[in-house]
Amino acid sequence: MKSQKRIPQTDAIFENVAQAHQTADMNPEVLRISIDSKAKVKIGNLSRNGKARTLSAKQADDHDDHWDAVLVPFGILDVESAQLSIYFGESAETSDFIVDCLNLWWQQQQAKYPGVQELWIDLDGGSAIRSNRTQFIKRLVQFVQATRLRVRLLYYPPYHSKYNPIERCWAALEHYWNGTILNTIDDALRWAANMTWKGISPLVHFVQGSYPKKIAVPKDELAHYERQWQRSEALPKWDVSIVPI
Repeated sequence: MKSQKRIPQTDAIFENVAQAHQTADMNPEVLRISIDSKAKVKIGNLSRNGKARTLSAKQADDHDDHWDAVLVPFGILDVESAQLSIYFGESAETSDFIVDCLNLWWQQQQAKYPGVQELWIDLDGGSAIRSNRTQFIKRLVQFVQATRLRVRLLYYPPYHSKYNPIERCWAALEHYWNGTILNTIDDALRWAANMTWKGISPLVHFVQGSYPKKIAVPKDELAHYERQWQRSEALPKWDVSIVPI
């Protein structure tokens, strides 16, 4: 069996994440969430490489090379309560899309967490949410300023994103709708809303709007936002705190 890729900091990153989880779980002012995007979902009369849950097989197109739309799923999992929220966009997986989803989630959910002062977020190093992505830095600082929440980003090591808790939710969704022909966006949203994670149905939302790629923050402007981007001395790329001022 081929060994999994590693970097020199892999063990230290895992230890840091584990220690942070213990600390968060003992602090009622901290809410631990896990975020991630799922592979894009093509909408149309496509076979989806599986078996449908009906007695008679559904007829799909002979060639899965034409589709009507593509959905970008982004998820936020409340690790303690197991409540999953899924946001489907039609544009691109960008820093702006992800932080807009986080904003929408907090607006909808904050009443459930009256004592929460901090969000500690499990995530991987995807291109839109890397800790050196300038637009991600800017948008998260704006989120912190608007909500007055402290945010801590806890990255899993490269090549080990499967350990991020929300990854298991995506596996459950894929298993649930495996083989289903998702002819329309409404079909995809309905199927996603009817799955369960630990016995709880997810909250599903459709996010409209276009999200351009390759937006970067100029260096002189970025310096203003980086003042609130406090990096761990030991693991500056993998453990970052953002605080309001």
